[in-house]
Amino acid sequence: MNTVTPTLMETEARETPQRLIEQAARNAATLSSLCSRLRNQAPVACMMIGRGTSDHAGVFGKYLIEIELGVPVFPAAPSIATVYDKQLRLHNMLAIAISQSGKSPDIIRQAEYAKEGGALVLAMVNDEHSPLAQIADVVLPLMAGTEQAVAATKSYLCSLSLLLQLVAQWKQDAALIEALEKLPRHLMAACNTSTQLRPEMLQNTEHLICLGRGLGYAIGKEMALKLKEVCSLHAEAFSSAEFLHGPIALANRPLSVLDIGIQDEAWQAHKVQVEHLRSRNIGPIALSCPVRDVHPRLQPLLLMQRFYLDVAAVAVARGFNPDAPTGLKKVTATL
Repeated sequence: MNTVTPTLMETEARETPQRLIEQAARNAATLSSLCSRLRNQAPVACMMIGRGTSDHAGVFGKYLIEIELGVPVFPAAPSIATVYDKQLRLHNMLAIAISQSGKSPDIIRQAEYAKEGGALVLAMVNDEHSPLAQIADVVLPLMAGTEQAVAATKSYLCSLSLLLQLVAQWKQDAALIEALEKLPRHLMAACNTSTQLRPEMLQNTEHLICLGRGLGYAIGKEMALKLKEVCSLHAEAFSSAEFLHGPIALANRPLSVLDIGIQDEAWQAHKVQVEHLRSRNIGPIALSCPVRDVHPRLQPLLLMQRFYLDVAAVAVARGFNPDAPTGLKKVTATL
């Protein structure tokens, strides 16, 4: 009987449930103290600092914090600090820097400038001894462990989990706190569900749209990045609402669409927009939460857990090594 050796990408993605158990235990005391502080002196806004996969985690954080806490969130533009050398006024704000390595020069500089500008700097970082961790006022370790595959998987899911933990504790949301206790078990279940994205579905694909709404759009950005990185596919993420404002013209060309189905408050509106695509003879590839009856805020993580396993297999079927994409490095140094 022939057996296929799993890729590092798949193996590391499957580690996520155990990593989240360790993450919750490690950060409980720090989260409790931080969230008490945030409730006593609520920040007027929040800045998200990150690049690549970590930036996509920040998009998830933006939706999550604005939905659950009503605090405005905006993404940092690191070039403002590193290239234009400009200081922002960030008094009474929270800056959340997300990084696997904690070593990217632009992220470090932006975090330094945020602190100098008056923000409380929180680092969600995998390397607790990194330069970014040394700068931060508060450090919450991702606890993802060593990530050898160039394409990040477990560090992204650990980032999303930590953002959920932060929001749940900050808001004192008992239902979400309880749901998060079950998240590792749900992720393990997701690993054992049926494949949703198969190689033959993308056999003749050259251009791909990842279409979601709200938190579904947030994870769509990470999906598009992974399809570029490990499958060499041209993929872009759009909000299903934004897609109708111009990009829908692309539907006149050969195009594949991933329909990212998150059953939360945006679900009905998203379905209407997907049906609009069907009316143009585009049959989207449906991706959905692989585990039933879970809190809607957890659904994006469960969908991504399944997607990571599937996209690694798609890459191999297309003749690519998902563990070492051409031209990419684990730590990208930009200014």
